[in-house]
Amino acid sequence: MRTTTHRLMAALALTPLLAGCFAPGDSAGAGSGGRLRIALAIPPVQALSPYSNDATVLSKLSVAEGLTALGKNGTAGPALARSWKQDDDTTWTFELRKAKFQDGTEVTAQAVVNALDHASAAKPKPRVLSDVTLTAKADDSDTVTLTTKTPDPVLPLRLASPALAVLSAKAYAKDGTVSPVGTGTGPFEIKKLNGKSGATLDRFDGYWGGKAKSSGIDVTWIPDGTARANALRGGEADIAEWIPTSQAKLLKAATRHEVASVRTDSLILNTGKGMFTDPGLRAAAREAVDGTDLVDSVFSGYADPAQGLFGPAVPWAADRRVAVTGRAKAATPGQVKAETKGKTLRLAAITNRAELPEAAAVLQQRLEKAGFNVKLDVREYTQMESDLLAGRYDALVFSRVTLLDTGDAVAYLASDFASDGVYNIARLKDAGVDKAIKAAAAESDPGRRQEKIMKAEAEILRTDAVVPLVHEKVVQGIATDVEGVVLDPRERSLVDLDTHLK
Repeated sequence: MRTTTHRLMAALALTPLLAGCFAPGDSAGAGSGGRLRIALAIPPVQALSPYSNDATVLSKLSVAEGLTALGKNGTAGPALARSWKQDDDTTWTFELRKAKFQDGTEVTAQAVVNALDHASAAKPKPRVLSDVTLTAKADDSDTVTLTTKTPDPVLPLRLASPALAVLSAKAYAKDGTVSPVGTGTGPFEIKKLNGKSGATLDRFDGYWGGKAKSSGIDVTWIPDGTARANALRGGEADIAEWIPTSQAKLLKAATRHEVASVRTDSLILNTGKGMFTDPGLRAAAREAVDGTDLVDSVFSGYADPAQGLFGPAVPWAADRRVAVTGRAKAATPGQVKAETKGKTLRLAAITNRAELPEAAAVLQQRLEKAGFNVKLDVREYTQMESDLLAGRYDALVFSRVTLLDTGDAVAYLASDFASDGVYNIARLKDAGVDKAIKAAAAESDPGRRQEKIMKAEAEILRTDAVVPLVHEKVVQGIATDVEGVVLDPRERSLVDLDTHLK
């Protein structure tokens, strides 16, 4: 099998796999150009709105695009913008290419302004905009000027985020909902979204970049990882993402593809309310949950022990890592029992990555040994997201692609750990962390920016709001009669123009 690899630096719903998940005839496996059948892991949270965690589905399936695209070396490349220039510290000008939306309307400067205005006004904001205020203006039909309130050295990278996909005017409803069905610009058009079960996509022959080799895509969401692996083994799927490590070695070697990933699995502690407002209890939890042995016992070797927030797939991180100092002294097991008497630690884990519930069960035992009374809550991510963001759990075992939103680590740090971060599940409010993140955000020199990112990492780890466990390796399942699948460390891409059945 031939695959295309982006060389980048870089949720208990145990639904059984039923015969007929993919309807007979969905795949024209008799030859090139047939339809692809894909099993995805996380069902839509908000009907594939780009402002939710669904955004990456739009990029994985090549449905929608932004002004820029993330290039092979982690740099911004042309997409709907053919070129751009920086006019001053806060102003950039983008020249658009000739392109059409899937509803037949033209991609114009005003359409881009409309899309970016809706993203900026969304509540909550997309994570990628958590640390920037963006203003867009149409200069003429194919020229857009973007202005930021403060200097943003990585604006072109930011605009490559799937959350900033440019959709046609009809995508944006008056009630604030956004629908990518038939409104994107990519080589594949969503024709039908069947709730949280599946979607039908057809090739969009008006795509500016050429005609896709596959005639369409039939998607089924299968939250249970074993069921996804069974779909591939049983010939029900051509591509099955995120094969659980327990299943990986049961696949034929030719269908198993390991990808270095920028995904880090961590224990996130709620510092905003509950027992983990106490730094000593956070430190006790951190000392109790070392993840080194999880690599073999839970992840079957498909992971590396955590070194910090950023792992081996972020090659510059190790050389620039800063020692963590100033951590609180850990409470002893006796102190933990006394301080948490009558209280229960609510520990959450999502099922969409099969290893997380197993890891959470191990951590539960270790936390109980450290003096905590732990109740484990395991559910699919879509059933849990609102509670997580509202701070209704004390702790979460979570898997995060650290360079997903922009390809630049600052956006991840700002959204997840800054006081005003839109994805701050830890509910962290720390002046030192905020200062360090702002310093990294303001740095334009790439090397110095990386150094300041690692200083910010050390400040975040000092608080014990997050305890990194392992850096994952992702296993993608791909049938031997499929060519051109994108193996992407940042997990933004999966299918493109070249992906097809032999």
